Amino acid sequence: MQFPESWLREFCNPPLSSEQLADTLTMAGLEVEERRPAAPPFSGVVVARIEHLEPHPQAERLRVCQVDVGGGERLQIVCGAPNARAGMVVPCARVGAVLPPGPSGEALHIGLGQLRGVASHGMLCSAQELGIADDASGLLELPADAPLGQDVRACLQLDDQIFTLKLTPNLAHCLSVYGVARELAALTGAPLHTPALAAGGPHAHRGAAGASACPRSVRALQRPHRARHQRRRRHPGLDGAAAGALRPAQRFGAGGHLQLRDVRVRPPLPHFDLAHIEGGLQVRWGCAGETLQLLNGQTVTVDETVGVIADAQALESLAGIMGGAATAVSDATRDVYLEAAFWWPKAIAGRSRRYHFSTDAGHRFERGVDPATTVEHLERITELILQICGGQPGPIDDQSLNLPQPQPVALRVARAAKVIGMPLTLEQCAQALRRLGLQVHEGQGSLSVTPPSYRFDLQIEADLIEEVARLIGYEHLPHTPPLAPVTALAQPERRRGPYALRRQLAQLGFQETINFSFVQERWERDWADNAQPIALLNPIASQMSVMRSSLLGSLLAVLKFNTDRKAERVRVFELGRVFRHDAAVPDGPTSVAGVAQPLRVAALAWGDALPLQWGEGARSVDFHDLKGDLQALLAPRQARFEPAEHPALHPGRCAQVWLDGQAIGYMASCTRAGARARAGSRPRCCLSSSSSRCCSASWCRRNRCTGTSPCSATWPWCCPSASRTPNCWPPCAAPTPPVGSPMCVCLIFTGPSPTGS
Repeated sequence: MQFPESWLREFCNPPLSSEQLADTLTMAGLEVEERRPAAPPFSGVVVARIEHLEPHPQAERLRVCQVDVGGGERLQIVCGAPNARAGMVVPCARVGAVLPPGPSGEALHIGLGQLRGVASHGMLCSAQELGIADDASGLLELPADAPLGQDVRACLQLDDQIFTLKLTPNLAHCLSVYGVARELAALTGAPLHTPALAAGGPHAHRGAAGASACPRSVRALQRPHRARHQRRRRHPGLDGAAAGALRPAQRFGAGGHLQLRDVRVRPPLPHFDLAHIEGGLQVRWGCAGETLQLLNGQTVTVDETVGVIADAQALESLAGIMGGAATAVSDATRDVYLEAAFWWPKAIAGRSRRYHFSTDAGHRFERGVDPATTVEHLERITELILQICGGQPGPIDDQSLNLPQPQPVALRVARAAKVIGMPLTLEQCAQALRRLGLQVHEGQGSLSVTPPSYRFDLQIEADLIEEVARLIGYEHLPHTPPLAPVTALAQPERRRGPYALRRQLAQLGFQETINFSFVQERWERDWADNAQPIALLNPIASQMSVMRSSLLGSLLAVLKFNTDRKAERVRVFELGRVFRHDAAVPDGPTSVAGVAQPLRVAALAWGDALPLQWGEGARSVDFHDLKGDLQALLAPRQARFEPAEHPALHPGRCAQVWLDGQAIGYMASCTRAGARARAGSRPRCCLSSSSSRCCSASWCRRNRCTGTSPCSATWPWCCPSASRTPNCWPPCAAPTPPVGSPMCVCLIFTGPSPTGS
């Protein structure tokens, strides 16, 4: 939101400089994103009036103007602006004036010149030439009563500062200049000047509205109509020839912009051309298939979740968002129908985004506006319309139903002191909240606070604690360093730490990978034989729904990623935690009850055993290459290898690693698993060469197949013997790799990590 500093100081003028004012607002949560001058520097430009003009004798598009610059002095200036006319009050740059830099980046110095043989003693300026707007279509027209000879900077208050606030969604009550001034008065203690609003006009009807999205509606009609909280008024007889430079429709719209300056939390006030309303207006939910052409030219289709304003024949407006083109105010409008309403934020939120646009009205209503001052806003906009456009006001139709009632919120002083981090008294909290205009009832160590109708953000105790902290001032909070017992979890010197292990694996030619600890559920089922992994309550993606109990799935995913990108040799490792159910694990500073989180390491090698070189021929990595790396990693201790089986590893090519009588992991060829990873298909095996029946690997392990079954002839590794459950790995979707294809060898530690010396 942008506004001039002078507007803010009209309502609250604390003894602060512009910089101090911006810092005060920022530290209170109203971030001043930008503070800039209202206009770039220029000098020598005064208010002047064109007294007479005549065509240039040598140029068709130029005119020679006689300009009164005050003090009885007249200047002859040649001008080519199409809107120049006698009696027009404009900015005039006298000889010696300095204008803002143009496209070249250099300031423009005005001197005495001649245009086609006619002397010109200055320059009449447009808004663009003064650097205050982008309009270069003609001269900037000043108010007719502006004092001649006055400096334009003083006339237009161009020495002002423009503040740009970046407001969070909970600060809807600051979406007006008066709302910001109210906050500033509470922060600084400076007096707040409340704008005087016009007295209420005649009320044709007061009754109950009928739609749930709009509890209050104020409107001006000759007969009542259904609405929520709405107030409406008709303005017959607008004067299209009223004095002013704007067209009638522009002058009418200007009233709404001026109202932003001086009302309380201003609700948008839609206006309709009464001549195009058939049978009165009603507020209701839309019907599926109904369409409406909006003011921006877009045609939208509504449904039962979108509030609309409709007459007897068609939709006329998206409730609380944007009006329709059919009833838009134009230059031909003579009777205007105004509406001021309160819409429930939930009835407006998300509707404009559904149609891929946003409006100021939707921005305000979905955050909440004050339902208690609807009539005052209608009276103020009526006053502005009468001043700018003329006409006669009609009666007001005020309808209300189910307005929001502020609910008291309790604040415990002890809780506020704990959250804010400084000692607080009951009086300090009560005083801070009363400065915001809140109704405060003191109790024994607590406060009961009733928020005003414009504070939709005060609903729970934490909201009140935030207000207390804001009013005290974040810069006044004590700088207390955090105090917490820190106990170093020292590792015995005889054990290698994880960093040493990483360095040693890197020296062996492996590259470290870092992967998510949450993986696909089928990885756990097929590669870790874990039917009940630890499930996440709120996974970041559907394919990352469980915590891993093995590092193999992550490494195979890395392998697939690299082989998809034509990598010819992959040697990777990961050192990270895995997660398993374990009822014996207690709750503690570094543990969670019932969940074991051991640190594990796994490595994988695929492709050529050595990088391309001339000293040795190319060969695929095999079991013995990774065995040598493992022995180097464990040296000087000696590991023992025994044949074993693992649900994710190649049957008959898998060994369990033992160290000092304890099983610490597996090492195996994982050609089948690697093929599955590269194929990206689910692990499956075929039970019969003559049947299309396929099963998952876990099913295959639960069902025996005999050595005489058809699958044993086609895939002998699927049924190595009839006496034990086989590991069936040939995937149906990925054919068995031919002999000589790159081999994948992996090392998985399932016991204590090899960090011992």
